[in-house]
Amino acid sequence: MKRRVVITGIGALSPLGNDASTTYENAIKGVNGIDYITRLDVSDFSVKIAGELKDFNIEDHLERKEARKMDRFTQYGVVAAREALKDSRLEITDENSDRIGVWVGSGIGGMESFETAYDQMLKRGPNRISPFFVPMLIPDMAAGQISIDLGAKGPNGCTVTACATGTNSIGDAYRIIQYGDADAMIAGGAEAPITKMGIAGFIANKALSTNNNPDEACRPFQEGRDGFVMGEGAGVVVLEELEHAKKRGAHIYAEIAGYGNNGDAYHITAPAPEGEGGARAMKMAIKDAGITPDQIQYLNAHGTSTPIGDLYETEAIKTVFGEAAKNLKVSSTKSMTGHLLGATGAIEAILTALAIHNGTVPPTIHQDQPDPACDLDYIPNEAIEMDIEYALSNSLGFGGHNAVIVLKKYQD
Repeated sequence: MKRRVVITGIGALSPLGNDASTTYENAIKGVNGIDYITRLDVSDFSVKIAGELKDFNIEDHLERKEARKMDRFTQYGVVAAREALKDSRLEITDENSDRIGVWVGSGIGGMESFETAYDQMLKRGPNRISPFFVPMLIPDMAAGQISIDLGAKGPNGCTVTACATGTNSIGDAYRIIQYGDADAMIAGGAEAPITKMGIAGFIANKALSTNNNPDEACRPFQEGRDGFVMGEGAGVVVLEELEHAKKRGAHIYAEIAGYGNNGDAYHITAPAPEGEGGARAMKMAIKDAGITPDQIQYLNAHGTSTPIGDLYETEAIKTVFGEAAKNLKVSSTKSMTGHLLGATGAIEAILTALAIHNGTVPPTIHQDQPDPACDLDYIPNEAIEMDIEYALSNSLGFGGHNAVIVLKKYQD
């Protein structure tokens, strides 16, 4: 019998808010977190908008000396992890620390640190590179620093699967608890890709929207959509084995019921035709949950606002759900946050868990001119109230990585 796994703590930094509750409240309100880029001079760039964090100062959370040893993505991860652990009220002690692990991924790691160090080397020579450069750069350092910061000595790792990273990380942590290797896991994703090279690279592969109107650029499933909008932040959850959580009287947001992940084996950036790989991953997660597709009531879509991606995800949903797709409620919260790459699946898992817990589902904003080929119920513009027993969250990444989790309303 598989060990049941529940979510007992949540932490988030996103373009919608500097904590999980504010992020969810603004998603429910349909707030647009996308605006003009302020951190960089992008006057020479064809893309001038992104989903930056607002009014966030790392020195409110970490001492300046410690913060300077971390890339921005690691800083975000540590802050979100602290919030999630505090929210869970799980105490890490000498007695239980080796049964509590960390699994926090990043899609591209310390891009900002790499750019800064390279500029320093060109200007001042190789002997002036910081000894912290490599630890700031590597994607696993968010997981490492969170472990050090919180004292979690259990299974520790970093999944790197591009835009599927956050969902894969939660799914992988779920498996670790199921297998009995840990009683609790701190899991999610962190990303800080709003850098000159980060933006330039995605412009070069024509993935980003060049519509520089923040109020309409990110428009998943809409006619005329032309690419995604970059976002940044971190999402972290505390997962616990059910009996472990019950024994200490933990508050439970939702249960992780199923997980599926696979590869398209098709193309480095384009999804497989008709979303074939994503469809298989959804089927895997639903089968793992021991349910049928018609029991899923809400789906948080990958929904990036790319022409092919949104179309193929819609086709994949129809493949999996058949006639039930007509009654399925679907939304893309990226319409408000932008695409947080390795953090996006974790943020969306949190929003999905809170939708189940609170009975209010966030909308897809900028829904005024539907694409006729994308003809599902995308919850246009305004949140809806609904009682959800099962929900599904999709993440589909470069390299053909597909990750899907099924969340369930907790019932003893």
